[in-house]
Amino acid sequence: MSRDGHALLVLSVTMPKGEWFDWHLHPENQFAWAADGMLTVQVGDATYVLPPSRALWIPAGTVHRTGAASTSSMHSVYFGGRQWGEPTVVAVGPLLAELIRYLADLTLPTAPRRRAEAVLRDLLVPVPVSTIHVPTVSSRLAPIAEALTDDPADDRDLAAWGRLVGASARTLARSFVAETGMTFGTWRTQVRLLASLPLLAAGMPVATVARRVGYATPSAFVAAFRRVTGTTPGTYFT
Repeated sequence: MSRDGHALLVLSVTMPKGEWFDWHLHPENQFAWAADGMLTVQVGDATYVLPPSRALWIPAGTVHRTGAASTSSMHSVYFGGRQWGEPTVVAVGPLLAELIRYLADLTLPTAPRRRAEAVLRDLLVPVPVSTIHVPTVSSRLAPIAEALTDDPADDRDLAAWGRLVGASARTLARSFVAETGMTFGTWRTQVRLLASLPLLAAGMPVATVARRVGYATPSAFVAAFRRVTGTTPGTYFT
């Protein structure tokens, strides 16, 4: 393994929509980027949605899984050395994108490869974004999680969900706090905001996204999004 921070390898693969690489880790740092389409990377309870303007630095040894939110051309750059000790979102501009494609040529001679790698490393600029965390739940609460994942706009209250899973509203409320550290309402907000990210990244209007994920008005959606991420839906991917 290189110890000087040079890229070790660039691998490219086309991922059909809905395909996932199951939970795994790498002994090297990974820089995951989709030249086309959209990637989703999960690290613990955090989910990163990555259109072509964004990539994710995944430190060596970090357990994660990667999926395609749409048919995607995924490029993975594997590095030695150390850049950041935690997953970090990076902006991908035209020059960085072209350098990754250039380094994907496995026939590239050593000298130009090293020069390109040095420039690429200089172009890794972190983007200050707050990730959206959706803690997993037990099998008892799983039917609720599955239903809301399928339809984030489902507005049933805990009493209605209780009839589905055979528990009282009070029991479900305690279970959500015990398992996720969140009230049901806060947890559902996280689910809805996470569901909004691929839609926003694909360029869907904010008003349409708000309706799709269960908000009566765009302003209510924008307020919830800003409260959780610190920015607005319109600027999250810019």
